[in-house]
Amino acid sequence: MPSDLDFTARLRDALLAAGFTYDRVAEAIGEEAHRALGRNETLPALRRTTSGGPLDTLIRLFLLQATVGRDAADRALPGLVDELCNAGLLGQSVSEVAARTDCRPYATSEAGADRDLWVVSDLTPGLDGAPVAVGPDHVLGISSASTSLAQLTMREPVGRALDLGTGCGVQALHLAAHADHVVATDVNARALWMTRLNAALNGAQVDVRDGSFFEPVAGERFDLIATNPPFVISPATGERLVYRDSGLPGDRVVEHIVRTGPDHLTDGGWLQVLANWAIVEGRPWDERIGSWLREDCDALVVQRETLDPAAYVELWLKDSGHHGGPDYVQRYDTWLSWLEETGIVGVGFGWINVRLGGHGHPGRHELIEWPYDVEQPIGAAIHAWGEAVADLRGLTDHQLLATTLRAREDVQQETVGRPGAEDPEAIVLRQQRGFRRARTADTVEAAFLGACDGDLTVGQLLGALAALLERDEAELRETYLPVVRELVGEGFLEVS
Repeated sequence: MPSDLDFTARLRDALLAAGFTYDRVAEAIGEEAHRALGRNETLPALRRTTSGGPLDTLIRLFLLQATVGRDAADRALPGLVDELCNAGLLGQSVSEVAARTDCRPYATSEAGADRDLWVVSDLTPGLDGAPVAVGPDHVLGISSASTSLAQLTMREPVGRALDLGTGCGVQALHLAAHADHVVATDVNARALWMTRLNAALNGAQVDVRDGSFFEPVAGERFDLIATNPPFVISPATGERLVYRDSGLPGDRVVEHIVRTGPDHLTDGGWLQVLANWAIVEGRPWDERIGSWLREDCDALVVQRETLDPAAYVELWLKDSGHHGGPDYVQRYDTWLSWLEETGIVGVGFGWINVRLGGHGHPGRHELIEWPYDVEQPIGAAIHAWGEAVADLRGLTDHQLLATTLRAREDVQQETVGRPGAEDPEAIVLRQQRGFRRARTADTVEAAFLGACDGDLTVGQLLGALAALLERDEAELRETYLPVVRELVGEGFLEVS
């Protein structure tokens, strides 16, 4: 496999000169063709890219996997075609050039700056209904899973970050924008080469290492670990696609990462995992996943979606190109039989966020089912949840009474009831950002939240409400201090 990446700076210059960026490409092909390409259909974009200019040529070459003339390729990639062919990114005949890899423009907005990036990966399979054929070492490009992990990952500045199971390296590129040192690991040699290539192409410093799980970073600790592991729940038999199959049965790979990952975190460091997990007969999903979590860690686990066994098997057989194939029914039956034998009645998909460091107190574990719409990127809301947990940790009722709180600016109050009624039937407090949580409240809770502007302490506010409502102050404190803790923990209130 080639190791000379000296061409990357010149390739970056050529891509920029041609305007081969996410926004320019989207503008060039138009919304209709852009949506069609998302469905793996290239014809609408082919109809919009016939000028022979450098931008159209690069779109046809890399994104649409169409051959282009050698002259057009030379104009788009001046002095680079032969070198890219030698590196394995392109292939050529006498008069035509074709892509051997995908090179996709990618836009990010992190650390207060917009960035144009490019991500090289293996070609997108299944364009225009062609049979899906991927090898065991296939390097997946930008996908819905990689985008989900990028949105999940918090972007506060950190010292050391780890991209575990890097694939094409897209998470490492994100981490490089806010981490002083980034390590990326994988067991796929082809993926490691592409990660090095993508780091060089985008001017990022990434320490790329070969090895399984945490072996390449034994004895090291990180402030942030982000991973989209090969989490497909399947029997550990048959051929293995490295980007999705760990070689371990069931969800053992996710369990292993969640149990051992904290050993590689600094105090206060985060492990963020995009994952599938098995829902087994006779045991609640949250109880099972909760058993993986350590007592010295805080954890927020969010189940976003569940699939029944049949839908899950169909999804991944289509992903591997076996749908409609001669052995499709046999594979389907074998997989379903294994799920039944192991007691798996469904599969959950979601986020596991773990932070090390209870500072002498047991960690808070919150496991929720949340299929509702959230604000993306969600990473900031995960971080805010951790900050709220830290603010409340070890805080006595006496200390809480002396604390000043502020209502989050995006929280709105809604009332529900018959038109003209003197009192509402229900009061709903609703967040407009982050998780967009909502909760019903009584008049005391709503009045307390509305009065939290950072000036008066919790004790002063509850005392004022007791006097206004002619309620016993001690009774009001006993009733509503637990509610105040909930409001802080759920992000309706912040410590000012």
